[in-house]
Amino acid sequence: MALGLSRAGFRVAITAAWTRNEIEAVAREAPQGQIYPVMADVSRESACAALIQEVEARLGPVDVLVNNAGRGMRYVSERFLIEPPPFWETDPETWRMIIETNVNGPFFMSRAVTPGMIARGWGRIINISMNHETMRRRGFSPYGPSKAALESETIIWAQDLAGTGVTANALLPGGASLTGMIPDEVPPELQQKLISPEIMVAPLLWLISDSADEVSGKRLDASRWDTNLNPSEAAAKVCEPAQWGATKIE
Repeated sequence: MALGLSRAGFRVAITAAWTRNEIEAVAREAPQGQIYPVMADVSRESACAALIQEVEARLGPVDVLVNNAGRGMRYVSERFLIEPPPFWETDPETWRMIIETNVNGPFFMSRAVTPGMIARGWGRIINISMNHETMRRRGFSPYGPSKAALESETIIWAQDLAGTGVTANALLPGGASLTGMIPDEVPPELQQKLISPEIMVAPLLWLISDSADEVSGKRLDASRWDTNLNPSEAAAKVCEPAQWGATKIE
């Protein structure tokens, strides 16, 4: 997603909480100076505020926020895809770490950028979600509950932001993706079934385009995006209300 944004002409800041290696490697793949890697732990409110201050001083006002920072099930068990762990075996500190990153982090980051977006009359908040089925999957605590909370945040924030020119939407890959959240020991036959993260780029670019000015409180499944259609037609086929249960938010 960072590379896709940079290649579309955006200046992008990307963060990591523990090590600079991966984000610096991504920055080297982008056009010169288009990606700015910076260390920040989004689970800490003060770190989020300092991050936005640093990014805006270097790159200018933040127009698009992609809440992609997350911690997944491999922190609970490296074998979570093969032997899903029951919730009572989860260490409380691990539970707290995942919830603080996946639920509090998007709130802290969105809270830090939203006043500026509203003042400028335009902005995009994009929360990286996942399938509802995975939110309910056996053995997927606390990752599933954390993403369920993020979907709720998306629904509520979209309503709070109505009429401001700022939108809030959810984007999901549509299945397990080949990212750092997948343990190295996953069998090759299972790895071959994983989704490439590159599929997120096309719907992301559409969500931040002028064509999506009136789109808020929605969720887009990237795995269903048809690259043979023009972006607005492709979006119409995969865009649905962010929701929980069977009640749609109008």
